[in-house]
Amino acid sequence: MKLYTPDNSELLQVTSVEPHPEGVLIQGRIMGAMPMKAVLRPEELRSGFVFLKPRLAWTLVAMLFRRAKKKR
Repeated sequence: MKLYTPDNSELLQVTSVEPHPEGVLIQGRIMGAMPMKAVLRPEELRSGFVFLKPRLAWTLVAMLFRRAKKKR
């Protein structure tokens, strides 16, 4: 999975997501070069639900059915 900046350059490439004793371990590369590991803890996951509004939830579900845009 890749995350992009608004100007369409690659920001983060997630290479694995796996269980960890403290939560979930996310591994990847930042800007294609710097390896990183991050742990998502249960309290941080719960605090992230404040961002989940109905409109965002609908957008996330709708994204599952959209086709990828062609790059120019």
